[in-house]
Amino acid sequence: MKNILKITKPQLCVVVMLIIGSFAYAQKATLAFGKVKPLNTITSGLNEGTPIQWINVNTAEDTWSLKDDILICKGLPIGVMRSERQFENFIMHVEWKHMEAGGNSGVFVWSSARPGSNRLPDGVEVQMLELDWVKLNKQNGVTPPIAYVHGELFGVGGVTTTPDNPRGERSKSIENLCKGRGEWNTYDVVCVDGVIKLSVNGKFVNGVAHASQKKGYLCLESEGALIHFRNLQIIELPPGVTAASQAAPLFEAKD
Repeated sequence: MKNILKITKPQLCVVVMLIIGSFAYAQKATLAFGKVKPLNTITSGLNEGTPIQWINVNTAEDTWSLKDDILICKGLPIGVMRSERQFENFIMHVEWKHMEAGGNSGVFVWSSARPGSNRLPDGVEVQMLELDWVKLNKQNGVTPPIAYVHGELFGVGGVTTTPDNPRGERSKSIENLCKGRGEWNTYDVVCVDGVIKLSVNGKFVNGVAHASQKKGYLCLESEGALIHFRNLQIIELPPGVTAASQAAPLFEAKD
């Protein structure tokens, strides 16, 4: 009987990690921000939507806060807040503005919402950078390409895409339309069957295709700088033919 109850150190470590992991992803909804609407709200003339619930994955309790209709992200610690449920095909409208020079943030689409070694998850990132980022992040005296700060799209964490306008594995916008700190930017993001098209301030300028993961959570990113979000709206579109291997794993429901 004693031999049955013996647990080796490696086994004990695994048990502890599983217990910690269950707590790490069992958070209740942190706040409600934005609305999700079915497609028939357009065709039927209805305007009602359902609030989107967000769960703090690995940031601090005070990283995210609501003031009136504006979601404020302090930017620290680095990490994400995820939507309570997954999305597949949809149109996302979101407005954002950085409050600091060189601010960094973004939205992860079709994500598993499980942080990697850099505290950020997989998915397709819709980049949101303040225009001074390239000036403040020179490498060996070389200023990074201006494409960085105008709405790049790229797969991260093992998720791959085919860029419309390649800059390496990333896709850059073909026109530079983002505004600087203190000014509101508008992103309209169409996500259908592994294809993403990005409109920046009223014009489609970027896209990717063949995303290896095309169903998952939305994640709002905290990455070191104060940023404001407002008027987030999701219009859900009909689902496509998505294999289990093309969808992010679900989080188990917790009581």
